Amino acid sequence: MEASSLSTSNAHYFPSSPSSSSACRSDSLLPFSRRHFQCRQSYLSIQPIRIKSLSKPVSPTKYRFRVLSSQSKQTPVLEARTIDEIYDALAARLLPTFAMESNPNSKYIVGIAGPPGAGKSTVASEVARRINKQWPQKVSGVGIDAVSPPDFATVLPMDGFHLFRHQLDKMENSEEAHARRGAPWTFDPELLLKCLRNLRSEGSVYAPSFDHGVGDPIEDDILVTLQHKLVIVEGNYLLLEEGAWKEVSSVFDEKWFIEVDIDTAMQRVLKRHISTGKPPDVAKWRIDYNDRPNAELINKSKKNADLIIRSVDL
Repeated sequence: MEASSLSTSNAHYFPSSPSSSSACRSDSLLPFSRRHFQCRQSYLSIQPIRIKSLSKPVSPTKYRFRVLSSQSKQTPVLEARTIDEIYDALAARLLPTFAMESNPNSKYIVGIAGPPGAGKSTVASEVARRINKQWPQKVSGVGIDAVSPPDFATVLPMDGFHLFRHQLDKMENSEEAHARRGAPWTFDPELLLKCLRNLRSEGSVYAPSFDHGVGDPIEDDILVTLQHKLVIVEGNYLLLEEGAWKEVSSVFDEKWFIEVDIDTAMQRVLKRHISTGKPPDVAKWRIDYNDRPNAELINKSKKNADLIIRSVDL
């Protein structure tokens, strides 16, 4: 069952009172909160609020959330007219409160999953950029350097946790391993899990990046510091339920899934392959043999998301 489109404020999301006619409470729309639904109907009533820096209430009509219901779960779906509106709505959702400042090591970790070509890295970087731009206004006057405050949000890509080529060489069918590189079994989810757990317990961590020119990870190339309170992890398989991936998924405070038409996603991936120098016939073969099967698997993990983001043209 689908609920009708609903409007939200572009600052924070506050559910209506339990005594309202909808009688539906969604903590998933509150920043930095535990999420659960207690609903008698599938509607959310979102109230506009005032921001201290603004003289007028924020328009409540800019972004839309719907609620998809199933037997086990109700999941908000974010829809907007443009990709910039999606970025702004997601940044507003995560714009932090001062509650996290009580623990210097605290982290709020968001996982963004979706098929190849969904726009995960772009969404993650744009949301982080917007939050870092707005954060100085949020903390001005509370003892933080307002001239050049440290970034509050950062992005941690899953790409750095690819297996090295020499590891693929040692597999029983190394030719198949290289051809299917990008499939879940060509990553190291145990290393990713260790990295995220260390980040949670210690507050900072070095993580690997991925050098597409070389075709291998670069160890300890990304530093997440104590000042980074919000960490956005983006990658294809973050919501899978198989093996160590399920443990990786359990680390996230919030799980997002970018939903996109699979043919649209594959067209984007085809252009990406060609732009990196692959002949068109090789690029098409790789999509049919590897990228599309991976995307079909990833789409099955959408049910594990706390928020579904409807992709629009990037």
